[in-house]
Amino acid sequence: MLRFTRPTIFALLCTCLAAPSLEAQLTRFTTIVIDAGHGGFDRGGIPSQRVAEKMMTLEVAQRLKPILERAGYHVIMTRNSDVFVPLPERVAIANSYPNAVFICIHFNSASRSGANGIETYFYSTESAPLAASIHTAVLGGARSENRGVRRRGYYVLRRTTIPAVLVECGFLTNPTEAQYAQSAAYRQQLAENIARGIRNRPAIASRTELTNRSSRVDVGFQPFYDQRFMHDSSSKRHKGSKSKKRKSSSTKKKTKASSSDQ
Repeated sequence: MLRFTRPTIFALLCTCLAAPSLEAQLTRFTTIVIDAGHGGFDRGGIPSQRVAEKMMTLEVAQRLKPILERAGYHVIMTRNSDVFVPLPERVAIANSYPNAVFICIHFNSASRSGANGIETYFYSTESAPLAASIHTAVLGGARSENRGVRRRGYYVLRRTTIPAVLVECGFLTNPTEAQYAQSAAYRQQLAENIARGIRNRPAIASRTELTNRSSRVDVGFQPFYDQRFMHDSSSKRHKGSKSKKRKSSSTKKKTKASSSDQ
């Protein structure tokens, strides 16, 4: 039977009280850096696009800021007006707040007007749970298709040293989704859902010097397909057709050779 003296017990109690819980260590951050994509001379999107992406991203970002502030977060905006901010400067702002997460807001575009849906990007291992949480929240309140969570090495995701997520809030080249985006009520809904995803995020993985390296990251039991691990079925079909062509051509050559021998 172990016996502890009073000083020993007191020391153990102090240690337990002083040490934060594991969950607190993994999820504790107090600052949100919001990055409204594009701005100034950079309209975003494609040349023929009618709705300027730069204004839609700024609108959502400005609506997101007070929601997060009411939740107790310190909020930093990389831009708060229609100005151009270079990507390195956006990253520098994010990296100057070590106890923060970086939320980059964008809208999508495509030459095909039928392209639609919500998709979310991350790069570092520690950012995957946050990306999954935001994606689920935004998708739950959107009337758009689910394009999944993807890992991509975009500059603002690759160069940040804090958890960073880029959310594409729909296609402005899609008539229906462009109409949604131009509604103030819908932009408010997007902001509220992004905030919900931030507040409900799973534990953020502890940081290591390997955080921003390529790795296979499990984003959890989210109701969507993680397209990092999906293979393009069309490419398989192309490969199959090519192999069939090679086989048929080799068969023809063999037939010709055998006929010439006869």
